[in-house]
Amino acid sequence: MMKRNLLLLLGVIVLAVGPLIFHSKTAKFSGSDDQASELISTIQPGYHRWALPLWQPPSAEIESLIFAVQAALGAGLLGYYFGRRRGYAEGKGASEGRATH
Repeated sequence: MMKRNLLLLLGVIVLAVGPLIFHSKTAKFSGSDDQASELISTIQPGYHRWALPLWQPPSAEIESLIFAVQAALGAGLLGYYFGRRRGYAEGKGASEGRATH
């Protein structure tokens, strides 16, 4: 069990640090929205968007913060839901076990 945990930890470290070590110095990281906009402008240069966002965050950092908060809330809600279901199932199994003896 300990060996498996150490291998998993090593794998996480390699996945986290590897891209930082081996990335290209000229690599440009952009989101899928930026890539899609560039592709659309190359395919059809005269295209104009017909819908605009209701609110534009003041900076990219705020936009990243909002995205991270949404992800954290979603993960928290899913964790809570599955934790409650598991606790309910374990509690139900324990009460059925006591009832038969």
